[in-house]
Amino acid sequence: MPELCGRGVFREPTSHANPETTIPARAALPARAEKNRLPILIQNRVNGRIRAREVRVILASTGEQLGVMKLSDAIRRAQELGLDLVEIAANANPPVCRIVDFGKFKYEASKQEKEKKNSGSKLKEIKFRVNCAIHDYETKMRHAEEFLDKGNKVRVQLQFRGREMAHQDLGMALMVRVKTDLVEMAHVETEPKLMGRSVTMTLAPLPKGKRKRRFFSVHDLEPLEDEDEDDDDTADEDEEKEA
Repeated sequence: MPELCGRGVFREPTSHANPETTIPARAALPARAEKNRLPILIQNRVNGRIRAREVRVILASTGEQLGVMKLSDAIRRAQELGLDLVEIAANANPPVCRIVDFGKFKYEASKQEKEKKNSGSKLKEIKFRVNCAIHDYETKMRHAEEFLDKGNKVRVQLQFRGREMAHQDLGMALMVRVKTDLVEMAHVETEPKLMGRSVTMTLAPLPKGKRKRRFFSVHDLEPLEDEDEDDDDTADEDEEKEA
């Protein structure tokens, strides 16, 4: 209740609670807001931060499963190898941990996350006509390879105009040619399909290590040595010897 402090003025009673033990109700909100941006160090418990008493251990370098071990024994095993014990499946029973270099683990995890974001592959489009000149065809194929090499999908579209609809077989043959020429860069996700006056086909990139480009521009090729100049220099040397 309010206390009378003279001249009819009332004041609230002073709380005797310890200020150090008083935690504002909203103090935890910023931590919640930052949950999605927690560094991998907190998301993946390491060594002494792991809370389980027993863990299932995997040696990352060889993939060997060491079985269920006491946490202290698992940490000791990791330390003997000069590595860290990293928890990768906290909800498993018991939790699964890997013996790995934590610095390398963080790097690989961030690299995979970056690749996953970048690989939200965009859909690029290449358009053809039935009567496509060789130079135009090679230019479009080079662009298609560039898109695929960056991890993008490519939609190939062939449009018929006017009387070209009478030559649908030529259009389908061109699509087969595109598919064959890009076989070392992509696989067909959607087969050629006629829709109205156009044929469409979707290509998805092969894994990065399996891609092999065929179409290069002049700027992509290494410059060749000028053999004519070398021949002229050799001829001059021969004339000097004869003189």
